[in-house]
Amino acid sequence: MSTPASTPAGTTRTVDLPGGVSVTVAEFGANTDGSAVLLLHGGAGPRTMAGLGAALSEHVYVVAPTHPGFDGTPRPEGFDTVADLAVAYLDLLDTLDLSGVMVIGNSVGGWIAAEMALRDTRGRLGALVLLNAVGIHAHMKENEVRDVRVMAPAEMTKLSFHNPAFRPDFSTFSDEQRAASAANQQTLATYAGEAFSYDPKLRGRLHRVTLPVLVVWGEQDGIALPVYGRGYAKSFPNGHFTPIAEAAHFPQIEQLGATLGAIGDFVDTVVKPDRNA
Repeated sequence: MSTPASTPAGTTRTVDLPGGVSVTVAEFGANTDGSAVLLLHGGAGPRTMAGLGAALSEHVYVVAPTHPGFDGTPRPEGFDTVADLAVAYLDLLDTLDLSGVMVIGNSVGGWIAAEMALRDTRGRLGALVLLNAVGIHAHMKENEVRDVRVMAPAEMTKLSFHNPAFRPDFSTFSDEQRAASAANQQTLATYAGEAFSYDPKLRGRLHRVTLPVLVVWGEQDGIALPVYGRGYAKSFPNGHFTPIAEAAHFPQIEQLGATLGAIGDFVDTVVKPDRNA
């Protein structure tokens, strides 16, 4: 492991995992009881989860990895699928000896979270929260996830953010920033595979996930419509759906307070209903 370094996004370090994979993680708060929240970012990178991580750290220890290959981090040869990421993050929880973990994933991070739940043979996970997640087949073409690979950056951000104030202005990006953004999108395409936004078989496997699952959805998402999110929630035996108004693909950014409220209600009423009794 590298020496920890303090950053505005938390304390970062590199954790070496079995199989030669190294993962850069940001940590928020302190590990006091061996439980945690694991935050998994989508294709827009780890910065999209930093605000949520900081807010949650007032209540719980938070671990937020950067998917190998994003933001200039190394991606080992042959490490190239969502399943690879899911196994790596279960290895991370083993290495950190964390249990009862709530995994919160946005976009492709939600897909990774679902795959983790299917592979959690050591009981590391306690609950899932999927924020405008992708990963399942929609069955109906009009409800499919939009393919951002064929979109201009301005079109993609318009569909991703309801409030124009949150949309990045790509005209102000430096050449270095443009190159980094393009590299992140290429890494996303590598992990997401040929179908890009889903595994055609994933929905049919989710009945095996008995953990409580909350699907939170920005109602104005132009990448994946709310009907897709409702279908995701119904795929789990203990799935719950909460829409977030005036938010699109990143409710944790556009409506952080409402997103935190939905997660808190989920914990109080489903995950730990006896906590406040």
